[in-house]
Amino acid sequence: MTTRPADGRRRFERKVVLITGTGGGQGRAAAVRFAEEGAVVVGADIKTDGQAETVAMVEAVGGTMTGSGSLDLTVADAVRDWVGQAVIDHGGIDVVYNNAGVFRMGDIANLSLDDWNWSIERELTQVFSVTSAAWPYLVARGAGAIVNTASIAGVVTLGEGGGIVHAATKAAVIAITRDMAVTGAQHGIRANSISPGTVETPATAEMFADPDGRAAMLGPQLLKRLGQPDDIVSAALYLASDEASFVTGVNLVVDGGYTVR
Repeated sequence: MTTRPADGRRRFERKVVLITGTGGGQGRAAAVRFAEEGAVVVGADIKTDGQAETVAMVEAVGGTMTGSGSLDLTVADAVRDWVGQAVIDHGGIDVVYNNAGVFRMGDIANLSLDDWNWSIERELTQVFSVTSAAWPYLVARGAGAIVNTASIAGVVTLGEGGGIVHAATKAAVIAITRDMAVTGAQHGIRANSISPGTVETPATAEMFADPDGRAAMLGPQLLKRLGQPDDIVSAALYLASDEASFVTGVNLVVDGGYTVR
């Protein structure tokens, strides 16, 4: 359910919000929720059909969404063009939500260097590329918010799941977010990260369909359910909004109590 300030204002009225990975899962949920709160959403995904479906969902709630459904976020020139077009179309940028990311499984014994580099590019480098391209426009605004998607894998060891590169990238996302917060403060730019726990999305459906894998993740968790995309998006809405105007450099863990123990 959408929550609004007591005076009925929508939190992102006429704000321009860049969101990556809007072709499904958490990115799709984010596009719809930010649009419901009045944002002009500029989305990006490499999944053309998924992106088109999200645009239709945003329009169904009365929102506006532009962007690209064929954007490879690992291509720096294409990222700069996407960000630049958002500024041409909408006059500036207020929020950057780095949601997209994907990695290849493997541990130190069997992950290849190619798979390591492939994952680093898609979970870490693209966060840098998108934010770097948007940075001058956030500075020009004299304000803004960055929300980066990290993971509890960057906070604690999740066991023998074969996610060594995922742990590395997400720990790095948390670290670079702090640096963005320091650099951005003088320009009124806040930067925070979110570390989701077990979230049920199309990308994790296969893993959670395995009863053993599901039980292994839920075992140490205090709240015995899988997280949903809206659980994470609610945190992103808060961190990107003026309600969090005194919050920067924080890694907000949203994990049902997984990391408490």
